Amino acid sequence: MAELYPLPVFHFVVQWGGTRVGFSEVSGLTQEVQPIEYRDGALPEYSTIKMPGLKKYSNVTLKRGIIAGDNEFFNWLNTVKLNTVERRDLVISLLNEEHEPVMNWKIHNAFPVKVEGPSLKASGNEVAIESVELAHEGLELQND
Repeated sequence: MAELYPLPVFHFVVQWGGTRVGFSEVSGLTQEVQPIEYRDGALPEYSTIKMPGLKKYSNVTLKRGIIAGDNEFFNWLNTVKLNTVERRDLVISLLNEEHEPVMNWKIHNAFPVKVEGPSLKASGNEVAIESVELAHEGLELQND
């Protein structure tokens, strides 16, 4: 019988509707259901009951190394005009050893709410990293 191991987090790909560029980090793949507390005045218990309420999605943050002349994050953020913005669907795939998707997170109607440049430090020797924070309207998990 083959041994099963959990998948490592470092082998993933992001399809975001822009130039094919690798991301170094993805965070915020969170979905929660907000509970509703309710108490009917005629109930004999003196406490509330809890029911499932609205779904809530965290903003997703994508980080990548800065490449000279590549301003796609800022250009996407600049599509925000009054009450309109360019929305994109994203697919984040966790890959196995054969580079095949094993788990997919589909993010619906995402748009940028924040673009952050790197922290610059004269004594540093790290890669310059930029990040974009995305608001969205839904997160769907597909476990293949």
